[in-house]
Parts: sequence; C-alpha cells; structure tokens
Amino acid sequence: MTTQPSTELSTFDNPRPGRDFTIRIDIPEFTCLCPMTGQPDFAKLTLEYVPAALCVELKSLKLYMWTFRERGAFHEAVTNEILDHIASRINPSFMRLRADFNVRGGIYTTVVVEHRDPNWVAPSVVTLP
Repeated sequence: MTTQPSTELSTFDNPRPGRDFTIRIDIPEFTCLCPMTGQPDFAKLTLEYVPAALCVELKSLKLYMWTFRERGAFHEAVTNEILDHIASRINPSFMRLRADFNVRGGIYTTVVVEHRDPNWVAPSVVTLP
C-alpha cells in the first residue's frame, strides 16, 4: 500500500489572509469502532472553517481520518478530539465540525463542536434585495 494512516497534518499558507472566507470539507466515509462492542461506526463529517494564516492540506486530512478506523471511540469524544487536533495545528479564526453518525440500535447521533479565536469577529450577514 502506498499510503498509511498518519496523525501528521500538513498545512499550506492561506492564499488570502486578509479576507474571511469559509472552507467546507465533506468527509462522507468516516469510520471508527464502538468502544463498547467493537463494531464499526460510520459517520459523515462536515468540517467548516475560516482560515487565519494556515489551511489544512487534504491528503494529510484523509490519512488522519484513516487513523480512527481501528480505534474505539465514543461519538462525542472522537468529534471533539478531531476538532481539537485540527484547530491546534492551523489555528483558524473559526472552525466547526459536524459528525452525523449512522443509525445504531435505532438511534442516530449528531455531534457539533466549534472552535473560535477569541479575537476574531464574524463578518456581518449581508442581505441582498
């Protein structure tokens, strides 16, 4: 296999550091293991962030997500762990991670976690006529 799971997240410079813009990344095939049963849990993750100085490189993000496939993790814990790891690496102005887990025992779980730089002020909403 040419690639292996990795916790190393590569970055690149924000191409427009003077402008707030949103990067949205859909990760439809996230998997981890249920820590109680060992059975696989499947989720669609949506990562949205307003970059400051750095952006996360997508191939490294894919390999990072792969590290969870053989790990037991509660939905709430793994969602917070992923957000904390990525946010600590790129220090975004704002970041939100939404994890929509597939049904398990008749229950769907959605976990939404956020990170905000305390010095960042969100732009005003523009309403067009």
